[in-house]
Amino acid sequence: MKNKKSYAIIGLGRFGMPLAKTLAQAGKEVIGIDRDEDRVKELRDYTEYAFVAQSLTKEVLEDIGVQNCDMAIICIGDKIETSILTTLNVIHLNIPKVIAKATSSEQGEVLEKLGAQVVYPERDMALRIAKKILRDNMIDSISIGKGIEVMEIKVSRQMVGQTIIEMKVREKYGLNIIAIHHDGKTETEINPQYHFKCDDTIAVVGREEKVSQFIDDYS
Repeated sequence: MKNKKSYAIIGLGRFGMPLAKTLAQAGKEVIGIDRDEDRVKELRDYTEYAFVAQSLTKEVLEDIGVQNCDMAIICIGDKIETSILTTLNVIHLNIPKVIAKATSSEQGEVLEKLGAQVVYPERDMALRIAKKILRDNMIDSISIGKGIEVMEIKVSRQMVGQTIIEMKVREKYGLNIIAIHHDGKTETEINPQYHFKCDDTIAVVGREEKVSQFIDDYS
């Protein structure tokens, strides 16, 4: 597993299983570990490195070969004690990058102190859904850290016929439009004189509050 980037996915539940499958389908080397034999069998259709483990001690993880991976993702957020102990054991294997799922800020704080990068998939998905509900013309959003977001937006009636320069997207809001989808194509070389059409969608990056202000001003 040294020839290409490899990943250990520990816990094959609603978060871990699709993550493991997606990485494997992308041609990455994936080790999948779970205590449930049926889940492990399911993953074996995507990777030969799928293992049943009833305990996740450092020795068990080492026997499986987790220490040879470039990254480990611990997907056991709902079992807090197991999540913390497993994260500690994985970190002791000196894997370059460790990501751990958390279901609460308290759990996340402990995992961060151990040295893991923490993700909150349920919370993040809830926030994305809430934003879509609150703004009819928002298609999707991704937080890229430190208050910066990328949002995909449907062009509203107020935007149609206007250009990026006329709307003062950068001057007034400090935003950058990084893609425009129109006529079945996605353009990433943005012409600031392009006049928006009613079926266009745009990808905007900038501070969350400024993106929200921009959407509200043109909704």
